[in-house]
Amino acid sequence: MPKTAWIAALLMGLTLAACGGSDPSGAPEPPTDPGDPGDPGDPGASFDARITRTELGIPHIVADDLGSLGYGYGYAFAEDNICVLLEDLLTIRGERARHFGRDGSYTIGAAGVTMGNVNSDFFWKLVADDDTIADLQASANDDVAQATTGYRTGLNRYIAELEAGEHPGRHAACRDAEWLQPVTEADMYRRYYRLAIIASATQLGNEIANADPPLLSPGSGMTEAEAADALRRSDITAEDLPFGRELPIGSNMYGLGADATSDGSSMLFGNPHFPWTGPERLYIAHLTIPGEMDIMGASLYGVPAILIGFNDRFAWSHTVSTAYRFGIFQLAVNPLNPMRYFYDGEQRDIEPVPLEIEVRESDGSITTESRTLYRSHFGPIMELEVGGLPVLGWDNTRAYTIRDANGENDRLLEQFFAWNQAESLDDFKRLQREIVGVPWVNTVATGPGQNVYYSDITVVPNVPDELVAECRPTLLGPVVDSLVPGLPFLRGNGEDCNWRTDDDAPAAGIFGASNLPSLERSDWVHNCNDSYWLTNPAEPLTGFARVIGAEDTERSLRTRLCIRQIQDRLDGSDGRPGNRYDFETLKEVVLSSQLMSERLAREAVLSDLCDDGTDAACTVLEAWDGTANRDARGAHIWREFWREAGSASNLWETPFNPADPVNTPRDLNTGSRAVANALSTAQQRITDLGIALDAPLGSLQASGVNSADGAPIPIPGGEQFVGAFTIANTDDAGLTESGYAVDYGNSYIQAVTWEDGAVRAEGFVTYSQSTDPASPHYSDFTQAYSDKDWHAFAFTREEIDARAIRDYRISQ
Repeated sequence: MPKTAWIAALLMGLTLAACGGSDPSGAPEPPTDPGDPGDPGDPGASFDARITRTELGIPHIVADDLGSLGYGYGYAFAEDNICVLLEDLLTIRGERARHFGRDGSYTIGAAGVTMGNVNSDFFWKLVADDDTIADLQASANDDVAQATTGYRTGLNRYIAELEAGEHPGRHAACRDAEWLQPVTEADMYRRYYRLAIIASATQLGNEIANADPPLLSPGSGMTEAEAADALRRSDITAEDLPFGRELPIGSNMYGLGADATSDGSSMLFGNPHFPWTGPERLYIAHLTIPGEMDIMGASLYGVPAILIGFNDRFAWSHTVSTAYRFGIFQLAVNPLNPMRYFYDGEQRDIEPVPLEIEVRESDGSITTESRTLYRSHFGPIMELEVGGLPVLGWDNTRAYTIRDANGENDRLLEQFFAWNQAESLDDFKRLQREIVGVPWVNTVATGPGQNVYYSDITVVPNVPDELVAECRPTLLGPVVDSLVPGLPFLRGNGEDCNWRTDDDAPAAGIFGASNLPSLERSDWVHNCNDSYWLTNPAEPLTGFARVIGAEDTERSLRTRLCIRQIQDRLDGSDGRPGNRYDFETLKEVVLSSQLMSERLAREAVLSDLCDDGTDAACTVLEAWDGTANRDARGAHIWREFWREAGSASNLWETPFNPADPVNTPRDLNTGSRAVANALSTAQQRITDLGIALDAPLGSLQASGVNSADGAPIPIPGGEQFVGAFTIANTDDAGLTESGYAVDYGNSYIQAVTWEDGAVRAEGFVTYSQSTDPASPHYSDFTQAYSDKDWHAFAFTREEIDARAIRDYRISQ
């Protein structure tokens, strides 16, 4: 069907009825779906949903079935963010070079990976090929399939309206673009697949996209011994390896039970730290099928289910887990034919995958480019260079391939749809253990009058420590393990070294729930991105495989602050009344913008490092309130000091002690040359940039989202490296003449409790609901976050109707 004909047919078949604040009964009969070009779908499908927007643009969607619910959600989301999602969909289809040119690049913020458009297109065409996506779609249960079709149809309705000239002034970034195109079912499942592999194959996108057999790159090989020696170089660290860097994304979460609260209620705090730009943002919505489902919370763009949320029965949140989700296998190739490798005494072919993409050249012409990439039976072939040396290269003796547990995970959406419809906290926990579909995040959950629950029951390669000991490559294995402990790096020469499968695992090659960490308590649990070990220091979790996380190891400054904030509250030492949490105290603590490095080291800095050369900085630091709030004067001095001092090899005088992991290491080593010089260096840097030493942090640190009148919006918080709990991370530029540009950090925030059996939830979407500058909801939530003006989420129908700013019904 021609594009213009599709638009006309779709608009003729749709109705949009404004409902004011009243019940939308009596809406026109929904007509027949006219279909989708290139994607027949279900020509007989019909959908009907009511959307009520409350303050700050939050959509509350009510429908009688999952297809209609998805339809309303897709349309509401498209009103706010259609351009960002469509750009991501064309990326996963392998069309960036076609639309944005050969020389362009982009960063997958959640994975910390930058790819050129050409490499990106070849990577996605390989890993998200038609067969993989068709299998994922075929495996979807009815709930996922219905909601996906509805969501996609809602998106397409709005796209058709834009192409027909409706919504003037909106979505300037794409309304006239060639890539404003209808979304297919395959597009939706590609999006799910991309989100599943953020913490795995995506990190190796460039290494997969550039893998060449040795016949095409003669003389580039190294022996395994030479590669091991190269990786032992003293200047090589984990940061030099794409899988050795920490993911930029993170999160904080608390579960507080009756023993930690003043009235015996349960409370939950959740706070992902995700990018403030691009498609890994979070969007808040409320989804209701009367009598069947009532769930509110946040989703990643393009997902028609709530991924972090709450209702009257339970609430949950997530943090990025330390477990590895993929493994690398060293293949023994045939020296006479490196396109074959040995497996269980037989030879298998490395599969060549010819690929073709379109490329927009600098003169505007479109050319075609071909490349062949490769797969083993485990997954894609990769080549890794470090310092220009092919340390994990493909030569006449060996090749390297990855297996991606989440690339095989067809239960991700099933897990979240099941949770969205769970009837109780017990049901929630049971569903997690049975489905094991959570891809790469820890979970904390609780419910009214319930204990608090933590788990890392997720999709993890089943690689127990004894398998690593038996099967890691002889020469390279110990070196890789020393750089990246826990990464499954195994010989790929037979089933004896392949991943194992637990009896209670729902799929091959992963751990079942019985071998994954979980904890339930009546006082508190937490996670702030370190491993499960100190979920609650009173009951350490131990004995799990190293691939899941580290035990008896030093915790990050942020994790230590996460723990200390609870401990200080419960022993009454935090300066607040009483020694338990109430809801207002929880909200105050989690946005108090404390810094663990300041708690540990400021006194030593002021007593030992202040001299004539740093008097000005010290005067400010002495008066500083010790926080990273927007009115704090001195927070930028401390951050720049710690940027210099914090990486010192001899930073602390008292080393880490696993018997006292929350309070060690400690005692700043002011005798260290690096520490001693750090304050003067920081003062000089700030002065050279023309920034006042006593400038309030809010005058330096702003969101890229400006207020309605165009003014920058000051943002509170600090960075991970300085031990901040309230996160406002900046790009790699750090401090510039313009200050700190926040590009990721606190994103969706929820604080939840229950009163008289009804949920009470408050929070923020820190970067606001819409990415469209023409939207009334482009910056309003950001301003509320800047002001720490917690937004009470409307949940009951009475609350929603009383606070409605727009109420409408869409049908087809």
